[in-house]
Amino acid sequence: MRRMDREIKEPKEIEAILEQAFVCHLGLVDIDTPYVVPLNYVYTNGHIYFHSAAVGRKLNLIRENPKVCFQMELYNTEIIKQPNDQPCEWGTTYKSVIGTGTAVILTDVAEKKAALQAIVRRFDRRDLPFSESDFAAVAVVRIDIEEMVGKKSRDS
Repeated sequence: MRRMDREIKEPKEIEAILEQAFVCHLGLVDIDTPYVVPLNYVYTNGHIYFHSAAVGRKLNLIRENPKVCFQMELYNTEIIKQPNDQPCEWGTTYKSVIGTGTAVILTDVAEKKAALQAIVRRFDRRDLPFSESDFAAVAVVRIDIEEMVGKKSRDS
């Protein structure tokens, strides 16, 4: 990290960003080309979980190379202008996390059901049932986090 003065060092603050951010940007490798996809997700028990259609490019890439990068942010669209009115000194208020890990497509039924319920509870506090056909049609992926770092603007 170039701006060490903006690094978030407190693990609880990093976890708060993971719990509050709305979208996870997941980076995958397609042979020699980067591929990034936005996801709804949940951060729980030290892991990131997301669901997906059971077939498609994202899962194919994870099967080929499970190493992933992820990024989430809490972002305020207000531009912060400095008194000298120099655009290179402007900024925004943000907090972000970027990290790497290994994606695991879940096969354990109990873990898959628990992860799906955690995703649903993130957006609706109820435990809602899944039909067998819906459950069979969806894949759930767990990201085992290997490293991550947080960063925030000086005005956060």
